[in-house]
Amino acid sequence: MSGTGIVAAVVVGLVIGALGRLVVPGRTQLPLWLTLAVGLVAALLGTILSRLVGIDGDGYTLRQLIVQVGLAGVAVALVVGTAGGRAER
Repeated sequence: MSGTGIVAAVVVGLVIGALGRLVVPGRTQLPLWLTLAVGLVAALLGTILSRLVGIDGDGYTLRQLIVQVGLAGVAVALVVGTAGGRAER
């Protein structure tokens, strides 16, 4: 895994983690740091997965970014939607 791939995975994971809270309507009881962490870990796993299936050209590729964003988006949506619960008002 190249340095560019790791840095890109960190950035993608943090952005998707932050945006993931917007996917589920209403307030959640999950802290922001947890959604950021889930997005980060899922994006790093997306990088590893894309390398395992052979999607790793020279450096960082668009296909690798798509795998990272997809995996991080699904993971954050699942965690925010199921584990956090909703705050009652």
